[in-house]
Amino acid sequence: MADKGPVAAKKSGGKIDLASMGGLILALGGIVGGLVMEGGKVKDIAQVTAAIIVLSGTIGAVMVTTPMRTLVGAVKKLGLIFFEPDHSPNAMIEEIIGYATKARKSGIVSLEKEADAIQEPFLRKALNLAVDGTDLDVIRKTMELEIGLYEHQAEAEAKVFEAAGGYAPTIGIIGAVLGLIQVMKNLANIEEVGHGIAVAFVATVYGVGTANVFFLPAGNKIKARMHAVIQKRELMLEGVAGIVEGLNPKLIRSRLEAYAHQSPAAGKAAAGNAATEPQAAKTSARAAAAEG
Repeated sequence: MADKGPVAAKKSGGKIDLASMGGLILALGGIVGGLVMEGGKVKDIAQVTAAIIVLSGTIGAVMVTTPMRTLVGAVKKLGLIFFEPDHSPNAMIEEIIGYATKARKSGIVSLEKEADAIQEPFLRKALNLAVDGTDLDVIRKTMELEIGLYEHQAEAEAKVFEAAGGYAPTIGIIGAVLGLIQVMKNLANIEEVGHGIAVAFVATVYGVGTANVFFLPAGNKIKARMHAVIQKRELMLEGVAGIVEGLNPKLIRSRLEAYAHQSPAAGKAAAGNAATEPQAAKTSARAAAAEG
């Protein structure tokens, strides 16, 4: 399933993430406001040279560290930091119950046309496997492998921002040292020395600030989005499993509604308790996916 950028998120019922927007504004406002309250001026930290050194140095270091495919994927996920896709399980539960009810009355083969028209790629693939008469164990292993591969890729993309958060403060120190080198050339003029030192340390502020206000929080936010997607996919897989088993739609609903009361991080535990396959088999499938 392709990850949704900000535009796609809006179309699918997604909305602006007020926590990300508000947090960034609060952090920057607090830093700049504190500077002004201490008698400073905004122009004291508005140094284009320092910004160029920190940003270009950090991006360059990340490019050296990260494979291009992963780097491109991470850039595409920038929209997920500020826009929250709609991962509400309720609509998905109702859709699955509709399929379960029809399969209960007319047989699972009757879902062939509906399966081909499903917009959600993960659910479409799982239900098509079920309609084709694929064994439930094979369906589980196939779809869990897909979940594992997605998780592995999303983790790698989140680590791109975490890596940037690690490099930025160091690049900021490099920028400060470069500024001090220029200061040393003007030791005869004490006023220029004082001004030069102040400017030199702006690069350090940029490095530490971008790391802790944006890069590291962005990595964690992308991980949170990843867990929401995984929980939704596990819900879909559990629903299809119930249809294959021929369970009563009411029982399937009862099983799936557990996801509506779980946080994304707890979704995996709920899926494990509801699944008929032992949890050890799921863990093994995830490990195999990560190695792949």
